[in-house]
Amino acid sequence: MPEVLFRLDPTRKFTEQEKIGHNRWHPDIPPVATVRPGQSFRVHCREWFDGWMRNDDSADDIRDAPLSRVHCLSGPFAVEGADPGDLLVVDILDVGPMEEDSGPLAGMGWGYTGIFHKRNGGGFLTDEFPDAYKAIWDFRGQKATSRHIPGVTFTGMIHSGLMGTAPSADLLAKWNEREAALIARDPHRVPPLALPPEPRDAILGTLSGEDFERVANEAARTAPPRENGGNQDIKNLTKGTRAFYPVYVPGAKFSVGDLHFSQGDGEITFCGAIEMGGYIDFHMDLIKDGMRKYGVSENTIFLPGNTDPQYCQWLAFSGISVTEEGEQRYLDSQLAYKRACLHAIEYLTKFGYTGEQIYLLLGAAPIEGRFSGVVDIPNSCATIYIPTEIFDFDVRPTAGGTTRVDAGRGAPKSSF
Repeated sequence: MPEVLFRLDPTRKFTEQEKIGHNRWHPDIPPVATVRPGQSFRVHCREWFDGWMRNDDSADDIRDAPLSRVHCLSGPFAVEGADPGDLLVVDILDVGPMEEDSGPLAGMGWGYTGIFHKRNGGGFLTDEFPDAYKAIWDFRGQKATSRHIPGVTFTGMIHSGLMGTAPSADLLAKWNEREAALIARDPHRVPPLALPPEPRDAILGTLSGEDFERVANEAARTAPPRENGGNQDIKNLTKGTRAFYPVYVPGAKFSVGDLHFSQGDGEITFCGAIEMGGYIDFHMDLIKDGMRKYGVSENTIFLPGNTDPQYCQWLAFSGISVTEEGEQRYLDSQLAYKRACLHAIEYLTKFGYTGEQIYLLLGAAPIEGRFSGVVDIPNSCATIYIPTEIFDFDVRPTAGGTTRVDAGRGAPKSSF
């Protein structure tokens, strides 16, 4: 096993550990350790809410989730010899749930998926599903099942939702300027258009005093993906992945977190993956001047992992860029993907599930999402592919009609 460079004690909160990580992006957050090019090491990760969510049949924890605390990131790790303009080569050697197979923290034999309330984060379909819901998933090896969505079993694609390098001061200023301009378009929107710097609940490694106050007021939230990678939520960043991250500051300052047992493309419920804590093993290397050599001035490129579940039969749903009210939009691929998701939800509720159960399932199961047509004016076409083998019954259309399943107790709900 590689040396553990960031160890987490499950009995202590994220801010009480021997080494303190962070939950904001800023170039001045000190590294927790330094690694050499060519070195392999292990990192423990806490699930993104640091144990806030509970393995129970209530969605109150989802409803009341303190978004100002996320994400709990392990790092940053400085890489010897890394200079701005380099590419950081990150190999994921292994990734998995926490080593304890049962306990109170997500990753100890279980994980969760949540539909966030529209007034507290929302989601891709927040207008159609404005209330808070939760599904608990139990792990058995690589398989996931849920008491809240019966009749479904699937193999997880364990991956990290969030990895990235620290921004430079100039890049951070650019983020804050452009996101502030976006917020100014509709400052009272629910959910908001973007999340500005928020000193409350900031975790900034070992910074203290005036340095902490300054950085807390400048640092960017970790919710969106940005040029440094960040919260991309790409389900293919699994074991066997090689990713190439732009380096913006000396040492690169690489961080990781937000591990997922499984996820569908888009993580559409916002907390759409099966969230968990666990471990991830890395091997680091550098390509000097790689950003210029390969034209990678922003955002990561990667070679996907090789541990995808082997599903061979799929039921696909399509959508176009026309609203439910019949309004024509011009090549709106986001709307087309939304309509494809809604078509899948409407179809699968005919088997006895609630819409919320299927919404949760589409976020958690390894569905494939694709922009299938983006040039044929005026309509974009998007599709989602659902593996039929994940269901305990046949979900394909037949002349005999649908099979009605016992949807069980359903997904727990909480409203404001």
